[in-house]
Amino acid sequence: MGLADLTFYAFALTVVVAGLLVTVSRNPVHSVLWLILAFLSSAGLFVLLGAEFVAMLLVIVYVGAVAVLFLFVVMMLDVDFAELKAEMAKYIPLAALIGVILLMQFALAYGTWTYSDGIGARLAAPTPDAAEIHNTAALGQLVYDKYIVMFQAAGLILLVAMIGAIVLTLRHRVDVKRQDILAQIYRDPKKAMELKDVKPGQGL
Repeated sequence: MGLADLTFYAFALTVVVAGLLVTVSRNPVHSVLWLILAFLSSAGLFVLLGAEFVAMLLVIVYVGAVAVLFLFVVMMLDVDFAELKAEMAKYIPLAALIGVILLMQFALAYGTWTYSDGIGARLAAPTPDAAEIHNTAALGQLVYDKYIVMFQAAGLILLVAMIGAIVLTLRHRVDVKRQDILAQIYRDPKKAMELKDVKPGQGL
């Protein structure tokens, strides 16, 4: 077993253990930190595969933006996690049932799994030869040429999800004072302010 094999098993074991600790950690801050470790280990696996561009994207986007945003939200919001866990306890039987159904579906899919023709050649050379084309260029050709329709559809789905999240969280509160731009523009200065003739030695 060479150094590359040991590195692969180390990264793979770290991803599995970190992913498990993300779900079982009682402290949400610790869960986010374990998630960051899982992202970094996944980036290491991509480097071993020769996909340095994807690895850097994973570190910059997920670790540098998404995971840090999760951490800020968890630490800034005053959430009563004990109350949330008490509410979640009511749905444990339903969650267990859904989990059993998913496992049964995975077992059925694995039992009927078949490989297409030419699988050996594709497994032997999953990526183009590095001497012919760079992996970043190959990724660009796949995403923006062969799978452009699915790429655009994924972007549209994310846009719809973002708009839906904004609509669900947009609540109009009557007790909050908001700025009315048009009212400020069209106001009458004569009605907007009142001059007081204050005598010397007297207050308002």
